Amino acid sequence: MEPLTRQMEARLAQLPVAVMLELPNGQRVGSEPAQVHVRLKNWSSLANLAAGQIGLLGQDYVEGLVDIEGDLHDLMIAASHLIGSNPAGATHTWWTEVWRKARSVTHHTLERDAAQIQFHYDVSDDFYGLWLDPRRVYSCAYYRDPDMELAQAQEAKLDHICRKLRLQPGERFLDVGAGWGGMLLWAAEHYGVDATGITLSRNQHAHVNRLIEEKGLGGRVRMELRDYRELDEGQAYDKISSIGMFEHVGRANMSAYFRKLYRLLKPGGLILNHGITAGGTRNAQLGAGMGEFIEKYIFPGGELLHVSHVMEYLAGSELEAVDVENLRPHYAKTLWAWSDALESQLGDALGVLRKTAGDRAERVLRAYRLYLSGCALAFEQGWISLHQVLAIRPDHDMSHGEMRGAQSVYPFTRDYIYG
Repeated sequence: MEPLTRQMEARLAQLPVAVMLELPNGQRVGSEPAQVHVRLKNWSSLANLAAGQIGLLGQDYVEGLVDIEGDLHDLMIAASHLIGSNPAGATHTWWTEVWRKARSVTHHTLERDAAQIQFHYDVSDDFYGLWLDPRRVYSCAYYRDPDMELAQAQEAKLDHICRKLRLQPGERFLDVGAGWGGMLLWAAEHYGVDATGITLSRNQHAHVNRLIEEKGLGGRVRMELRDYRELDEGQAYDKISSIGMFEHVGRANMSAYFRKLYRLLKPGGLILNHGITAGGTRNAQLGAGMGEFIEKYIFPGGELLHVSHVMEYLAGSELEAVDVENLRPHYAKTLWAWSDALESQLGDALGVLRKTAGDRAERVLRAYRLYLSGCALAFEQGWISLHQVLAIRPDHDMSHGEMRGAQSVYPFTRDYIYG
């Protein structure tokens, strides 16, 4: 192990933050005093670190084979320099493409999707409540003003989407993957729509229905425990939003997903798809072991597509994209806000998780600490991204709209969004 140790000593000396590495035999390598202290309990962790396999090192941390002390911002700066190559730049062969499609088919049945969503979102409502904003909006915020607090930026995001969709009182509005109801309730309370939300999370379903009752919105707001594939197409919606949901759909189902949304939307209506997209055009998941980490501990079955592929699937469904906005740095800022909030109350978080996760509580907390800070790093670096795609279902009426040929309620200007 001596050559590997010398290699790591040289790499640590080049880092912009002071890192000290404690090896399994007690030997210390790196800077003292250090901003980040990493304690390895077996030699395979050292091999993962030397190879730039940050995600595999993260798995060792979750499993208690590595201990880390120090600020997570400093840790992520160090991690970005220890990764050997661009984790969004991985390529694949024809065989990996075949394997990926086959895996996507098997991982996205009705039953598996429900189980995978519940694995993540039903960890504990109280746990998420510790670090999300009061509305529990679990998606990228919109920092219209860079000095906004998280709660303000989340409300700005909800309103940004409502304005893009041109929501009007009395319109039938569908929110696919409605989470804890942030968008659903904002649209109903501020824009007067008749709103339907769906989720596969039992916890979220119960939480939102309590809010609907408390707010007296039962006459025109409803939250259903339902898969998008099971939605009734008998009465179409004027407007549809899908926020932070299509990452769970799977490449194998992407055509069917957009075709379903097409059938659920009235001709001339608007749909906004807000979701995480891949930073590379040909990578199946993030490299450096990060994709495997997220698959194992956070989002089983999650799949990312580059925005160019999203547009291809969308167009294939006969929806027409009319506006695309990249919010990547906004998500980095959002994730750091979540991470900092969790870090400020680790003791409370562990106590909450022990009530639901039992013996797994420590592992769950360690996984989320790395997940939030690691994803913040990935969005900052451009390894992954976030796009809002606004689309129409053309009604083929050349006289419909504010401009001839609009074939929809979309005005083909952006003034209405920001005015």
